[in-house]
Amino acid sequence: MKCLKMIPLFLLVLAGFQCSAPQQVQQADAGKLKQLIADRNYVFQVQTVLPMTGRTRQMQGDGYDVTVSRDTVNSFLPYFGRAYSAPMDPSKGGIQFISQQFEYDEKPGRNGGWDITIKPKDVQDVQQFFLTVSESGYASLQVTSTNRQPISYNGIITERRPRKSKK
Repeated sequence: MKCLKMIPLFLLVLAGFQCSAPQQVQQADAGKLKQLIADRNYVFQVQTVLPMTGRTRQMQGDGYDVTVSRDTVNSFLPYFGRAYSAPMDPSKGGIQFISQQFEYDEKPGRNGGWDITIKPKDVQDVQQFFLTVSESGYASLQVTSTNRQPISYNGIITERRPRKSKK
């Protein structure tokens, strides 16, 4: 019986050790994240898709992302939900586009994060991306479309890697 009483105390001590170590790493990453956002040189990697109707889906490891640079927004996102019109090319499902003409508005968010609004001008279907980024790198993306129900994504912000050139 004494062993059963000691288990919650042991778990509490173990949780305390786990919480104290990553703070230094998070503070170092916060400076890097701030620089990535300021330079517009980052990737939003999708981990969870939250459609308006239907179930939440985990997408970790599937390669769905939005790449943002100074002159380009490249979106490769899945879509689950109701579409009000069918695409002309059935192979182009999801929210896939490359935009070079877009409005980019970055504001400080609550609790030290960022609120970023991206409005592509050269894409017909997507009206707006609204990206909320926390100081720790976790982010939420809401996509508003003209021909589809709104959809949300949760994920993380990472550094944009240069593409390897094919020889």
